Amino acid sequence: MPFIPFKSISLLAFLSILLVMLPFLVPNSFVFGVVILALLNAAIAVGLNLFVGSAGQISLGHAGFFGIGAYSVAVLAGNYGLHGGLALLAGAGATGLLAYAIGRPILRLSGHYLAMATLGVGVIVFLSINQEVTITGGPDGKAVPPLDVMGVRLTGDLSWYAVSAGFLFCVTWMALNLLETGYGRTLKAIHASEHGARSVGIDVGRAKTGVFVMSAVIASLAGSIYAFYIGFITPSEAGFMKSVELIIMIVVGGLGSVPGAILGAFLITALPQLLTGFHDQEQLVFGLLLMTIAVGLRKGIVPTFVEQVRRRLS
Repeated sequence: MPFIPFKSISLLAFLSILLVMLPFLVPNSFVFGVVILALLNAAIAVGLNLFVGSAGQISLGHAGFFGIGAYSVAVLAGNYGLHGGLALLAGAGATGLLAYAIGRPILRLSGHYLAMATLGVGVIVFLSINQEVTITGGPDGKAVPPLDVMGVRLTGDLSWYAVSAGFLFCVTWMALNLLETGYGRTLKAIHASEHGARSVGIDVGRAKTGVFVMSAVIASLAGSIYAFYIGFITPSEAGFMKSVELIIMIVVGGLGSVPGAILGAFLITALPQLLTGFHDQEQLVFGLLLMTIAVGLRKGIVPTFVEQVRRRLS
């Protein structure tokens, strides 16, 4: 196990305390639902940030992997009677294989070409789900059977909060560990210069494919958990706007920052609910806030805050 710096241990400790305290601060079931969605979005954002922020790549198709995870449990458990846990693992495995199969060729691309390629993957997944009425239910969506764990059915907001919080903690722990390994330093080297990384013997294609698969599997697992919690899913969960939302989360929080990805996910997930009082102007206010953050905090919220603190202490 790699040595974890004190700041990473501090982050995990703070996250643990926050996750334990948060349920006591939630006033009702609606807010609980928003918090659970924020936890799952945060887990996806942490994984995606490894690919985008640490490795310097881009993906506009991760909502497709989220959708594969969600529909895997709906179809395998609902249509074929497979146990929910096995359906979840099958969905994650299928997502990993798909990400590997498409990752090897498309990750030779970079910049807007890579963005277009990953967008194409997401669009294909969305159209497949939306048009396959017999298996997926098409535009009408599909019900998801409840999940049983050792004969105990998981129900209620608190149970799913515990599952989602535990998932986020595990993903965060994994990301912080990975960034301190040789592989994590490889990703940062690729971000700095792919040509430079190749010149010192790094297999750039293999490294990029590995982190792409990892982030895709995390998105798939989050999709499966979300589907079990909600009990009903629609193709919009795998839509283009979901992918854009995930990118916004990591940009707002701070590219390459694990706590930034978590904060950005909570902010972007909760913000639309906080702006409902603006009624018809909700989207306008949301856009203005994002523009303000992008202009005023170009490095993202967390990196900018850390930079300001360091300046004052120096």
